[in-house]
Amino acid sequence: MTKELSKDTRNKIVDLHQAGKTESAIGKQLGVKKSTVGAIIRKWKTYKTTDNLPRSGAPRKISPRGVKMITRTVSKNPRTTPGDLVNDLQRAGTKVTKATISNTLRRQGLKSCSARRVPLLKPVHVRARLKSAREHLDDPEEDWENVIWSDETKIELFGKNSTCRVWRRKNAELHPKNTIPTVKHGGGNIMLWGCFSAKGPGRLIRVKERMNGAMYREILSKNLLPSARALKMKRGWVFQHDNDPKHTARATKEWLCKKHFKVLEWPSQSPDLNPIENLWRELKIRVAQRQPQNITALEEICMEEWAKLPTTPFSGGLAGVFWIIVLLQNPSSLQLEVTKLLVYQSGKGYKAVSKALGLPRTTVRAIIYKWRKHGTVENLPRSGQLTKITPRAQRQLIQEVTKDPTTTSKELQASLASVKVSVHDSTIRKRLGKNGLHGK
Repeated sequence: MTKELSKDTRNKIVDLHQAGKTESAIGKQLGVKKSTVGAIIRKWKTYKTTDNLPRSGAPRKISPRGVKMITRTVSKNPRTTPGDLVNDLQRAGTKVTKATISNTLRRQGLKSCSARRVPLLKPVHVRARLKSAREHLDDPEEDWENVIWSDETKIELFGKNSTCRVWRRKNAELHPKNTIPTVKHGGGNIMLWGCFSAKGPGRLIRVKERMNGAMYREILSKNLLPSARALKMKRGWVFQHDNDPKHTARATKEWLCKKHFKVLEWPSQSPDLNPIENLWRELKIRVAQRQPQNITALEEICMEEWAKLPTTPFSGGLAGVFWIIVLLQNPSSLQLEVTKLLVYQSGKGYKAVSKALGLPRTTVRAIIYKWRKHGTVENLPRSGQLTKITPRAQRQLIQEVTKDPTTTSKELQASLASVKVSVHDSTIRKRLGKNGLHGK
């Protein structure tokens, strides 16, 4: 492939031509082919510029009708594979690759993603969750800040506690630097019980035996009240736990009543509504980064990382009045936008939705307008802008991830910030992807 001439070289060709030199002489002087010199001079005479002109590109292989067909297919059945769509188009007389299918759907705002795992909800569960959400719809922020959330979790020594992404080139997936060692059955695990509030994490303890109702009550008697005191909970604080049989046993209920603990009524099949799940995820990611080698080290690292967890993300996560929104990890996500629409469709106006969610009225209105016009709340295709990463910064990124494939996008973002290049971590991922380095 012939390397494109720089803009300075093209301008020199025009200057020498204006000075009266022939195409052959210009080619010999600059080390450029005579045909290339002639093409640049002709372009300059026709368009009065040597810059690259807009190019039309190859015509689309999939017709507008074909685009509508595959869009309708995946909208009806999101689990349709690119191979199925290739076969559908081939039967219609259009032969394309899976990559073409993916690119076409991406331009329509449809991206292939891993399906989220959610609790299996029966109609009775749905009604109970909706009832609870409506009951707490108008609760002030202070009420949520006065709740102690609790749960149990299992952390494996070499299990899939968290995903570790590495930057690698094609066919380098089995290089030792790009792999995570595993053993059968996770190499052992520990069970933990913990609690937290909007003010920060409470106590974390290891459950060394199979937990039953008596052991659970003993854990609460030794750790719940000390956690409330350490967190400086206000009078009348509320305790939350799920509907595990150990938690709902008659003896446990009587014990909580005897101790005068207020318990938050909790709908069944609702682990996704407990914000402590976000805390467990953060803890497992931090523990996996420390790479413990035995059960003793695993327990010690869990305790150390639990104590280091910051306070601000917890209080920020509990700032909303809708208890579904309180539990979202990313308040600007598509889930929140859909929630705004659900609230709007339930009969609330812009002002009421804005006030309830603590968002500008213009933002709520813009999302609802987009949904009315386009039938979606996803980001629509945009024209794009000039690249922010210079060639020198790009070389720096490639050197860093080649040296340490486990470098994260955030670390690369901080590295570029030190040389006064401010970009989003997604920009870094795209730029590395263009150079054959993909986070996997």
